Amino acid sequence: MTIQTHHLTPTGATERIQTIDMLRGFALLGILLVNMGLFTHSFYYFVLGLQPENMVDKVAHYAVQFFAEGKFYSMFSFLFGLGMAIFMQRAEQKEVPFVRLYSRRLFALLLFGLVHAYLIWIGDILLLYSVIGFLTLFLFRNRKPRTLLIWAGVFLCIPLVINGALWALLALSSMAMGAEVEAATATTMEMYRGLNDAANAAYANGSFAEVTRQRVSDMNMVFATWPFMAFNVWAMFLLGFAAGKAGWHHDIGASVPTLRKLALWGLVIGVLGNLAYVIGIEGANRMTVTARSLLATTGQTIGAPALAIFYMSAIALLVQRPVWYARLTPVASAGRMAITTLPFV
Repeated sequence: MTIQTHHLTPTGATERIQTIDMLRGFALLGILLVNMGLFTHSFYYFVLGLQPENMVDKVAHYAVQFFAEGKFYSMFSFLFGLGMAIFMQRAEQKEVPFVRLYSRRLFALLLFGLVHAYLIWIGDILLLYSVIGFLTLFLFRNRKPRTLLIWAGVFLCIPLVINGALWALLALSSMAMGAEVEAATATTMEMYRGLNDAANAAYANGSFAEVTRQRVSDMNMVFATWPFMAFNVWAMFLLGFAAGKAGWHHDIGASVPTLRKLALWGLVIGVLGNLAYVIGIEGANRMTVTARSLLATTGQTIGAPALAIFYMSAIALLVQRPVWYARLTPVASAGRMAITTLPFV
């Protein structure tokens, strides 16, 4: 009796889906665009809602907020979930242990994220992807696409519920203890200004050990944002996982009517949501919940995924045309090397 052993090897060039590589490459370029601002300022600069004074810089700042901020990690999260579904399907076809192999990949991603976050730069998302990947693997891998879509909707609502509850609590506290709340807010703002100055000094002039200590301190603040960001990422991950399970990637050309509807609704909802976000976030302290910051959170929670869906649908439609397929082919090269490129953008 002969026993056949199947191995899951890296995806060959002939097996790859070029459109997905293009989308992933486009998402990486967008993430780089957003992170350019983070490369030049401390984390607390954005927490405090500080903005550039030069008019040209302000226009660029608003453009990045409207067109890019939150949209491209949403795209990448969707594609990460889609990739998980494709990996699972290939594992089943070749009769190899999917859970063990994918867990090994996620663990490697976790190690990359730890090194990146604590020794290179705090703007890491690999840690979050690995955690969400593990949670999805053990909680949702056997769920039907419809169930995944329902949970994605639930997760999108959670940041709104959290922010709404915090705003209501702050409003009630202000009614009962107005002076004390104002004093506490002023103290908190002053603390963040001091942290911003300390971070700028450490990153500009500190030794490697001093910079590393500052990075560890900053990561504690980054983790504090996870309850507001992680559910958005997880929602898009589940959307991508559902799309992969439904077989969307097998014949993208056959989905043109659906893609047109997604592009239209994504554009309309995305524009309205991101207008609310840009207006609400103007000069707002991101660590204090106000009516304006609640408007901004609502706008981004709805608008960022919607505009991300518009971008993905529009690109998938464009590549059906030979001219645009040829133009976007170079972008696919970056998409094929996402794990190499992502930590540095």
